[in-house]
Amino acid sequence: MDEKKAAGKPAEKKKAVKEEKPASGKIAVVRVRGGIGMAPDAQKTLKMLNLYNKNWCVVIDATPSNLGMIRRAKDYVTWGEISDEVHQEMIEKRGEEFTERTEDSKKKIQYRRYFTHNKKKYRKYFRLSPPRKGYGNNGVKMSFSKNGALGYRAAKINDLIKRMM
Repeated sequence: MDEKKAAGKPAEKKKAVKEEKPASGKIAVVRVRGGIGMAPDAQKTLKMLNLYNKNWCVVIDATPSNLGMIRRAKDYVTWGEISDEVHQEMIEKRGEEFTERTEDSKKKIQYRRYFTHNKKKYRKYFRLSPPRKGYGNNGVKMSFSKNGALGYRAAKINDLIKRMM
């Protein structure tokens, strides 16, 4: 007999849990799927992340609250750590300058909808093209670990973004 069973303790099974905490400070999140039939909490989360349409990308800090939002929208996005070179290239090729509206008659709270780079204001999101050679063999409804498009990609997000620019 097993010693643990003899002692009256059931044998414990430990599952290998894959850590999804990024090592760097920036995460690129790309929306992969559309919004038809989407859960309302995922819709709100994607709106807070400024991911309104398919193939849009945002670069955010790796804070626990942002990781929680990504986890909530995991069935519609793919994400990973972005390198500085790819981020700079994305700003140069796909960055849209932010122009403020001057005629704001209503005094609403204006949130910061831009980031600053080289003394220019850019929108927080990037509109990308669909990736050359697709997302993966199993399409946009399977996870990246099963050769699909969704979920955590780690540093392989850089390759995807290069194919989308």
